[in-house]
Amino acid sequence: MNYYPFDSRNPLYKGHIGAIKEDEELKLRLLLHKDALCHDAFLIIQKDCEDVMEYKMQRAEYLEDYQFFDITLNLSEGIYWYYFRYTSSHGEFFVTKTDTSLGIVSDRCQKWQQTVYLKDFVTPDWLSGGLIYQIFPDRFFGSGKQKQNVPSDRFIQTDKTAKPQHIQSCDLYSLGNDYYCGDLKGIEQKLDYLKSLGVTCIYLNPIFEAHSNHRYNTADYMKVDPLLGDTEDLKSLCSSAKRMGIRVILDGVFSHTGDDSLYFDRHHRYGGKGAFDNPDSPFRNWYTFGNFNCGYSAWWGVPSLPQVNENNPDFTEFITGENGVIRHWLRQGISGWRLDVADELPDEFLDKIRSSMKEQMPDSFLLGEVWEDASNKISYGSRRRFLRGKQLDSVMNYPFKDAIIDFVCNSDAEKLNKTVLDITENYPPCCVRLLMNHIGTHDTARAITAIARYGTHWGDRNCQATQELSHEEYMNALPRLKAAAVIQFTLPGVPSIYYGDEVGAQGFLDPFCRGFHPWENGDTELLEFYRALGEIRKNEAFKDGDYIPVLAEQGHIVYIRQTKNSKVLIAVNCGEYFEMPLQDTSLNTKYFGTAPENNILKLKPNEFCIAYE
Repeated sequence: MNYYPFDSRNPLYKGHIGAIKEDEELKLRLLLHKDALCHDAFLIIQKDCEDVMEYKMQRAEYLEDYQFFDITLNLSEGIYWYYFRYTSSHGEFFVTKTDTSLGIVSDRCQKWQQTVYLKDFVTPDWLSGGLIYQIFPDRFFGSGKQKQNVPSDRFIQTDKTAKPQHIQSCDLYSLGNDYYCGDLKGIEQKLDYLKSLGVTCIYLNPIFEAHSNHRYNTADYMKVDPLLGDTEDLKSLCSSAKRMGIRVILDGVFSHTGDDSLYFDRHHRYGGKGAFDNPDSPFRNWYTFGNFNCGYSAWWGVPSLPQVNENNPDFTEFITGENGVIRHWLRQGISGWRLDVADELPDEFLDKIRSSMKEQMPDSFLLGEVWEDASNKISYGSRRRFLRGKQLDSVMNYPFKDAIIDFVCNSDAEKLNKTVLDITENYPPCCVRLLMNHIGTHDTARAITAIARYGTHWGDRNCQATQELSHEEYMNALPRLKAAAVIQFTLPGVPSIYYGDEVGAQGFLDPFCRGFHPWENGDTELLEFYRALGEIRKNEAFKDGDYIPVLAEQGHIVYIRQTKNSKVLIAVNCGEYFEMPLQDTSLNTKYFGTAPENNILKLKPNEFCIAYE
């Protein structure tokens, strides 16, 4: 039998697969054929921003015609990169990483990653094995409750079936200024609906007073936007939801404010105490004025979003202090925060957000928006430490989202499996179990639309405003959406439904992905499918079970989720007709999807099977 020199995902070579805690032993084993005539083998390892270290490995036992070389290290918290070198009668050689976890003799010098996190790093238990439901508050459901102090410069859209406005103009009816009057009481009235889906966590896009319907341009961090209700409505929602086993987390937008805000007041709505043209404003030092296109630093150059200096002591105290924004809303009943553009927030600021949250509520949940691999991302010139114990509990899982959509649309099973294994290898397990596994959000096209129009050019907003999926396009995409949802609900992490996706809501990019929930004309058959998936999610294997790949090739993916007491097999076919024998007959007692026949899985294109005990 031929063996690879190294494989970071095989216990034959590595004592602990994946991320490890600080001071936990890291045992690595190199395996070389006797014909290599090896003299000495070495581990070459580097901690980020530190010197490269080389350690001699010890000769160990033989495996057939191969010999092991071993080394055991204790590492402090950080990210490490490593590969191997050996000398022999044939010369000097290197064992480096391929595009997978395998090692080969090569001069490419591609390295393996080792994540080491703090030994006291824990994440909240209440979300593990659960289900997130993301709500864009203005577009979910309106209670009809009379609101007070609503600004008069807002366009109230009474036609709930109308597409969101896409044109930026000076009129009231313009991009960002059309309001459909969904509110917090409306969400509370739909808690039974959410419970029927299996929801355990509601993630709300921004709810604070702001002067756009998306509310990412905060005007007052301490007030609920008047169209959504008030603080008492939020407290009531959190209290009612918690009685039903559902928690609420809010969106924290702390990298910028709105220019039309209490703090900046460019449009003089707030009495002239803002920083824009008042040098004596108490908020002046939150911002940076000077040689910029608009006279001040703005988020991505957008004048309506003045950038804040997060590490300014006054701003930091305002957000994270004893009476700051973080603690204030936790005291009102929320259970956590999702941080907008978390990868643009300074490390010191993120540290203080976490400290503030955990001191106020130890089991609060801190979720970050990071679109790439959050374990090794570099932003603003430095390697970030989001998932090592002092900052985020977990992140929005965009790598999974992209890989799932690619798989159901072009049958790339290998990419999907590699993405899952890369993330589960690089992230601490306590972060993996809480990954927000979405296939669509307020920043992306609706899932059914993205799948139906995969690989086509959608055009600009004017073009997207005129497009709808045909009935044929929708029906062709529907089985692929179901396949995507099966994978989303069964991979490590927590699935997240973007409101309305469960009934086939359509829409291209912002603002079209933010239409009102189609309560009257949604796909009820699809809704029942999501409810069934929500019920299956209650299986213990999906709480923190291992991900064990079985097959990933030619449009077929098969994997197992397993704990000591539970085992579930998931098979999804997005390629040609596929057959596979079920080796474990105990898994043939319950199933969802296409049932096995005589212990053989027989899946047509876009069919799936979840088999469990």
